[in-house]
Amino acid sequence: MMLSGNSMMEAAEPIEKELFANYTASVTEGLSLAALAALIAAVLASFLISRLVVNPVQRMMVLSHRIAEGEYDERLKVSGRVQSNQLDELDQLALSFNQMADKLEKTETLRRQLIGDVTHELRTPLTSIKGFAETLLGGAMRDEATARHFLEIIDKESNRLVKLVDDLLDLSSLENKRISLELSQVDVGQVITETVARLRPLAGSRDFDLRPAAPEVVALADRDRLAQILTNLLENAIKFTPDGGKIAVDWRTANGEVEVSVADSGHGIAETDLPHIFERFYKADRARSATPGGSGLGLAITRHIVEAHGGRIRVASRPGAGTTFTFTLPRDGE
Repeated sequence: MMLSGNSMMEAAEPIEKELFANYTASVTEGLSLAALAALIAAVLASFLISRLVVNPVQRMMVLSHRIAEGEYDERLKVSGRVQSNQLDELDQLALSFNQMADKLEKTETLRRQLIGDVTHELRTPLTSIKGFAETLLGGAMRDEATARHFLEIIDKESNRLVKLVDDLLDLSSLENKRISLELSQVDVGQVITETVARLRPLAGSRDFDLRPAAPEVVALADRDRLAQILTNLLENAIKFTPDGGKIAVDWRTANGEVEVSVADSGHGIAETDLPHIFERFYKADRARSATPGGSGLGLAITRHIVEAHGGRIRVASRPGAGTTFTFTLPRDGE
């Protein structure tokens, strides 16, 4: 029996070795297949992820070249939810790129519009000057009265050109923060009274109503620039107020600021025009003007001067109910 048991053990050893060898081979093969599958999956995942990252970047590079060439109409796709702020890094980058493209497109549109507006504003006086000069050279100089009349028109149009150029230079300096304000204690009421007295000859039958809320209202302002603000607003009110109308000027202190209002009894401004009233060269309903002329820069300059003082300006108007411009200035020492 012992011999028989030993024989059985000796016979089982090769089977165990064979089974172990098969097990080892199976495990090795399984691990190899798993490693190969993992490697293939990793390569595919890396490829897909790289494409997800590289494609938007390549698309952005293409669009940036197009923008550099002056094409602003295409945008990157943002797949996340912008409103709920559910954006990954690529979506945030795409959103920033689109915002940059929007601003560049707006800037280019404004540049083209500015060139067109300036060209239009320059063409009229230049054409007038050229026409009357040619008439004078053609023989009108012999008639002294006619020649003098033509020369007066040429002088008027020349002054109009000078004012337009001065306004453009002033606006450019204001927009580029290249102005320095000479701030001091300014009696607002005194500047208003002086400005109204200077402009009264232009008002004709229009009546000025000055309404001070206190004997003395002092602001921390540049006196000359404050006079420029008032001149622009009052000239605008005179232009759009019919004969026999009224222009009211109020000034007071409110909420730690000096507040000045210029109201006219003119035809008012349409609601669609109000958001654009402070834009360069914008002229709301030119047909309502009581007097022709104007470059459309006055209100844009006024807004920049007010903001340079740290103040604000707003407009309220309804067709048939007149227009009121209100601006604020900091009080002295505050």
